[in-house]
Amino acid sequence: MNDPAPAPASAASPASPADVLRGALAGLLDGLPPRRAAQAVERLIATYRGATPTGAPILRDRADVAAYAAYRMPATFEAVRSALAAVADAVPGWTPGDHVDVGGGTGAAAWAVSATWDGERPVTVLDWAEPALALGRELAIANPALKDARWDRARIGTELTLERTDLVTVSYVLNELTAADRAALVDTAAGAAQTVVIVEPGTPDGYTRVIEARDRLVSAGFRVAAPCPHSLACPIIPGTDWCHFAARVSRSSLHRQVKGGSLPYEDEKFSYVAATRLPAVPAAARVVRKPQIRKGQVLLDLCERDPALSRTTVTKRHGDLYRAARDTSWGAPWPPAADDSGD
Repeated sequence: MNDPAPAPASAASPASPADVLRGALAGLLDGLPPRRAAQAVERLIATYRGATPTGAPILRDRADVAAYAAYRMPATFEAVRSALAAVADAVPGWTPGDHVDVGGGTGAAAWAVSATWDGERPVTVLDWAEPALALGRELAIANPALKDARWDRARIGTELTLERTDLVTVSYVLNELTAADRAALVDTAAGAAQTVVIVEPGTPDGYTRVIEARDRLVSAGFRVAAPCPHSLACPIIPGTDWCHFAARVSRSSLHRQVKGGSLPYEDEKFSYVAATRLPAVPAAARVVRKPQIRKGQVLLDLCERDPALSRTTVTKRHGDLYRAARDTSWGAPWPPAADDSGD
């Protein structure tokens, strides 16, 4: 989940999906003064963190969309790709035959799906902001898996209808909706899809929205595939903590303009739930905090199948398991796959 900083693509190896996306985004801000781009990003970030009534698209024109896509799309891509990787682990051998991205804007989740499962599939991206959809179509030219994708304008809420599909993604959307529209969207996704993946910011409010969606999906007959090792109630006591993870994102020049900082990367914090009607084998436990590596031991905070939260200490005397603990990351399943006997 907390991926290492990406290495530069070499001439001998094909560019990764993340590199292709960054390349496609690189030219978006040509002709837009850097200060104008930074101001657009600052305003849009403040808007996204606030309360936005349903029916009011946040991305108003191409300048807004270009600035925000260049700044946010790589982070959304990495967060969704991390969640989808957990789905692929929990439902091995399954590949979605088609995909609907609800509120997908410029298509970060569609890119993440194509980076997780090989091949082409029918893809539909729905959003209420036409400027975002237009830019998504433009960017998709760089991705062969999205060359035939549909980019359709739709109001996201109680009026939304979806046809049957294998996979529905909803990323960074619930915070834009009223409570009634959030509930309607989750119910609509549950009625249409085999698998539903919902990603929100890794904040207490984002986690609360994810838990609400998780409860609705479980009530609709879904099983949680990730990140939880179970489909029972979350063991976190409300108001005391929240479940979230991190994905590493390379910083663009726009990131540095807006946020400063000298590091070439940042960690995108996100909360998510992936639920499915398919046979799934969730992790035996999941690492829910950054592992603490100390001399001769590693401390792992785990969410377990009981359900329960626990801390386990792995020491050198555990041999291979200790070496695995030193290499594991925040958000990873535990124990490693070779040592997990499953259900």
